[in-house]
Order: sequence, then structure tokens, then C-alpha cells
Amino acid sequence: MNTATPPAQDAVKNPEVFLNFENNRYLIDLCGEFDRNLAQIEAALSVQILRRDNGLGVLGGADEQAKASNILQYLYGRAERGKSIEPADIDAALRFLKEQKHDAQKPADQIEMFKGGALEIRTRKKTVEPRTVTQKKYVEDLMSKELVFGLGPAGTGKTYIAVAAAVSMFINGMVDKIILARPAVEAGERLGFLPGDMKEKVDPYMQPLYDALNDFFPAKQVEKLIEDKRIEIAPLAFMRGRTLSNAYVVLDEAQNATTMQMKMFLTRMGEGSRMAITGDMSQIDLPRGVPSGLVEAEKVLRDVKGVAFTYFKAEDVVRHPMVAKIIIAYDKHSKNNG
Repeated sequence: MNTATPPAQDAVKNPEVFLNFENNRYLIDLCGEFDRNLAQIEAALSVQILRRDNGLGVLGGADEQAKASNILQYLYGRAERGKSIEPADIDAALRFLKEQKHDAQKPADQIEMFKGGALEIRTRKKTVEPRTVTQKKYVEDLMSKELVFGLGPAGTGKTYIAVAAAVSMFINGMVDKIILARPAVEAGERLGFLPGDMKEKVDPYMQPLYDALNDFFPAKQVEKLIEDKRIEIAPLAFMRGRTLSNAYVVLDEAQNATTMQMKMFLTRMGEGSRMAITGDMSQIDLPRGVPSGLVEAEKVLRDVKGVAFTYFKAEDVVRHPMVAKIIIAYDKHSKNNG
């Protein structure tokens, strides 16, 4: 491996840390095709990783060596458990490493960041794992609290993880149905001006929710569950007058709900139900002068026992790295011109 930035001169003086891995097949998975996984870790931690027989040698500063060693041991453990080692999995481990206080004396399996790897949401088609400390808290809240708010910028997994939690509880028999809702307000368009019948008008607004469901269920099963009304996908306005019992209810893009709509929605909760409400308060598309119900709900409910709030930041973006840079740039511009 000579592709990474060489460690600093003073770092090279540290003795090499050698990690022995017994199973060569898992070691191959750890290294990745053309050692791409090692290169990703090298670039992130400014170390040099050398393949030696059934092991890896790590060169660099003492702290960087400890971090790289823990990452490598954790990823090897993933391979032993039959889990993937993709760039996203490495990125998740590096994020946990960055966000947790690091203790070089603790082995990898005792470091708090890696406990996130054991926190999973299992669905029919895939297993969802948190990739940041904030996502980890969010998953914990979704699986334990009755009313959870996930607030923050696009790309942080707010809605995706909430839908995954709903699917997991549904397939485990903890709820009888899934209800996914969105305000039908987007970037200046209104339903009355769109072509087609009501379903054709509404479906484009609901498409992100369909996309998430199709990630967790086989397509034919999604169709069957919708046909049987065990999954409902509908505009927020359709919730009026209903009592939603034994259901996992997700309200997406909640920043576009009015105050009256938000209160109406929250009071639909029935016995045995859970609610997840997601939104980005920097992306409100309501007409000028119409206050966001999400903004008010955050103020009114923040101290109510049993209600959980998770706040995502640009650092929690798990889409393309450029998305986080764009969000940070816009936030900086807004503050400078505010």
C-alpha cells in the first residue's frame, strides 16, 4: 500500500503496530478490492497500512495508530459476522470514531462508538444501521419512545430510518399497520393546478415514502399491503377525523404543516400507536405569513415527558459528501446575511 499520504516524519519513528488476523478470507474482505478499504482508512487517519502475511502493520502517530487499529479490528469483526464492509460502513465507523472521546487503552469492542454497530433495524430486504452518533440516538428513540421528532437537513436519514423503524415494528407484530403522511405542499406547486385525478396529483408528493418502503419490502408485498390497507400513504389532510390506533405513523416534511394541521395530526394518536415526525425547519414552503406547525410544536412539546427530539446537523449527512458542504455553505451565507 503506497497510495495514502505518508505519515509525518516524527510519526514514522513510532514502532509499527502489527495486527494478526487468523482467517485469510475475512482479511481479504477487510482489505477490499485492490486494498481500497485500507486506502480509505489511510486517507482518513493519516496512517500507512502494510499487508504482512496474515496481518496488517500500521505506521503513524501513536494516537492515529490506535484509532486505525480499532477501526481495522471492528471491520474484521463485521466480516466474521457476515456483514458488509463497503465504503459507507467504513465511513460510519470513522464518524463514530471522530464523534466519541477516544481511549487508546480500550480494545475496539469496548469503545462506545462501536456499540452503534450492534444497533440494527431489521426489515424484510435489508438491515439498517446508524452511521453517526446522532443517528444512533434517533434509532434508540424510535424504538423506545411513542412520539419522536427528527429535525435537520436533507440527507441525514431522518425519514428513511423512521420508515425502517415502522417496517421493523410492523413485521414483528408490534403494530398492525403503517401510516405514512406528508403535507401536499411543495416548492410553490398546489394540487389544484396539477393534472390528473386525486391519486395522480398526490402520488408525486408521496414518492419518497414509496421509495423507502420498496427498500424494505419486496415490491409485490408493498402493493399487497397497500391494497389491504395495512400500509397507507396519504396527504396530511386525509388524517382529519381519524383515530390512529395500533399503528406506526410517520409524518414527513412536517415543516410544511400549518399549526392547525400539526395539532390535528398529533391528536390522532390512538392506543398502541407510535409517531415519528421529520422535517427541516430551514426548508419551509408554506405561503408567506403562514407559520409552520413544526416550529411551534418544537417549542410547545420540547419539555413534555415521553416526547423525544433528535437534532441532525450537516455533519450527519450520509448522502454524497458534497451535500454536507452545500448545507454548511448555505448556513454560513444565511448567518452572514441574517
